[in-house]
Amino acid sequence: MKKLNSLAQSNFEALKKNLYPGRGIIVGMDKSGKYLVQIYWIMGRSENSRNRVFVIRPGGVLKTAAADPAKVKDPSLIIYTAMDQEGGIYSVSNGDQTVDALGVDGLHKSLKYWSYEPDNPNFTPRITAMMWPYQYRDYVEMMILKKSAFNNFCNKQHYTLSLFPGFGYCMTTYSGDGNPLPPFSGDPYLVPLENNDIDVVSQQFWDALNEDNRVSLAVKFIDIKTEKFSMAIKNKYSMVE
Repeated sequence: MKKLNSLAQSNFEALKKNLYPGRGIIVGMDKSGKYLVQIYWIMGRSENSRNRVFVIRPGGVLKTAAADPAKVKDPSLIIYTAMDQEGGIYSVSNGDQTVDALGVDGLHKSLKYWSYEPDNPNFTPRITAMMWPYQYRDYVEMMILKKSAFNNFCNKQHYTLSLFPGFGYCMTTYSGDGNPLPPFSGDPYLVPLENNDIDVVSQQFWDALNEDNRVSLAVKFIDIKTEKFSMAIKNKYSMVE
């Protein structure tokens, strides 16, 4: 366990140094083993990407919304449901695939017809995770849909990962800043989830994101026994009234 703690902390420090990991998902379990945890954040470089906030809708649904609707240039890839739940399945993703990810057959089948985002030249990967707190509390599914380096083919990498207290798995859209942005590479990596206070966790990961580029962050805690949940969000910008 000591080696895992060291690895998770090292990965967390690397995340803090990354100027632009883009959008990110973390899924895991708090140290007490009482809660499953979902974290999602968005970052932005352009005015269109930064013009967003997170809003919580009834039923624990997390959506992106325009901070200033008058400044929206293209809503197609920036306004979507980021967290959703149905029938004991909890999904989180960086786009419109969030609802489809609630399929009972798992991500491999649910996202069969999805591909990476058509935002040339970045071709942003789609990243998704799903959890079953009540029935399958010991593992999580994650998936990344990424453009091939050789042609327009969509490489699909699917993961079934074991969950254990105090750790989460992180996957981001990019590996760092650049033009075009370099896509995420490698497997989902461990990060620490040591606290069972949702406000502490949200502040910890908000502080880890580059201050100039971070836009919004959300954390959901799901009680494994009761499936009652709590949510916390942080928005850099405020909605225009």
